[in-house]
Amino acid sequence: MQTAEKTHSFSTINSGYNRVFKPGRLSIGLVVPMENYSDGPVPTMDHHIERVKLAEKLGFSAVWLRDVPFNVPSFGDAGQIFDPFVYLGALASQTTDIALGVASIVLPLRHPAHVAKAAASADVLSQGRLILGIASGDRPEEFPALDLPFGQRGDLFRESYDYIR
Repeated sequence: MQTAEKTHSFSTINSGYNRVFKPGRLSIGLVVPMENYSDGPVPTMDHHIERVKLAEKLGFSAVWLRDVPFNVPSFGDAGQIFDPFVYLGALASQTTDIALGVASIVLPLRHPAHVAKAAASADVLSQGRLILGIASGDRPEEFPALDLPFGQRGDLFRESYDYIR
């Protein structure tokens, strides 16, 4: 009895997605910041553009940013410190092939119209290299800073997602 080999494929979405997701292939990306900042929660971000350009030259599939709106001391990590959409614009202007991912935009903390416009802008400016991840948020201290209830983040997430779709 012969076994039929299944052929799996991914939808074609944009050049960033297509670079990262390929049937039967593993892709490797890097999470920014690409530096050791073990002495504190805030990275220096020195030479960050050069490091992303080197990652592209070395053939990494993607570079991933995180949406960390506030430095929450109890969490111990301020992320890459830049606003992810502004940072995507800078990276788009300095790279040509590497996928630019965000893992993940905290939807309840941003107006969905702004997320949609910023994501569309980053995708166009990067010539289709944006991969947008979204999340409900995991740092309870960030929500009161924006006058939002942490306990309702699931509902806020779903509302934002529906709005964007």
